[in-house]
Amino acid sequence: MITVNFTGGVRKSFETNKITLDKNNLTVNQLIEYLIGIKPKNSASFDGKNLLIAINEIDSSALDGFDTIIKQNDTVNIIPIIHGGTYSRLQMKIFSNNVEIFEMRKDFTFDNNSLNTLRNEFPNLIIQAISSKFLLNKSHIKKILSISLTAKKQKIMISKKLETDILLRFAGTNQIDKAMKDVGIKPKIDFTLIAIGRKALLEKLHAKLKDNVNKSSSRKNNSIFLRKYFYISNRNVISNFTLEDLLAEKASLLM
Repeated sequence: MITVNFTGGVRKSFETNKITLDKNNLTVNQLIEYLIGIKPKNSASFDGKNLLIAINEIDSSALDGFDTIIKQNDTVNIIPIIHGGTYSRLQMKIFSNNVEIFEMRKDFTFDNNSLNTLRNEFPNLIIQAISSKFLLNKSHIKKILSISLTAKKQKIMISKKLETDILLRFAGTNQIDKAMKDVGIKPKIDFTLIAIGRKALLEKLHAKLKDNVNKSSSRKNNSIFLRKYFYISNRNVISNFTLEDLLAEKASLLM
């Protein structure tokens, strides 16, 4: 059993101060996704952002962050944080690679020509744009990128370029035209930029993009869309945790 204590405004989201879960060995990210799924429909919003999450009174950011494992009999405290207009950057480390995820504003004018211009300006960064509805959560993004980076290391990519390999694996296809059509960027559609490279260059890219990045995440639960798009039966998906594994499996099997 895991005990989850809610503090401040989070109590209004779940209409209680505490819940117990008959689960163990969840990551912090998986717990957040689970809580988003069980939140009462008419209660205050809860998007899993701007939170301090402590496990047995230790801030998870001092452990392994969103990848921290929550074990049986652990106590989790979820405390909302007000950031005063700032926003939290989504960064991660995959193997020895620095990665940053930029969720862009829908009204930001950006197309494939803009993407190529950005790549020319930052030739030492890997930059790809993905339709946001094809992203389930941070863990899903990390798993797909891990597959592409592993394929590059082993010289078994399904494309000559890592950027294209990433696009194809999020699309679950080895057909570039289909991937571009379905998962590529389109006008007035939510999209996310994925950048991989040295920290100094990611800082420069962030400085360039920051005025057009969503200051508060508009991330939606895309699980229904993804199950339908990839023909994944509800019988095979107990939760988003299982869905992200199935999506990763589809991506890893591409040849």
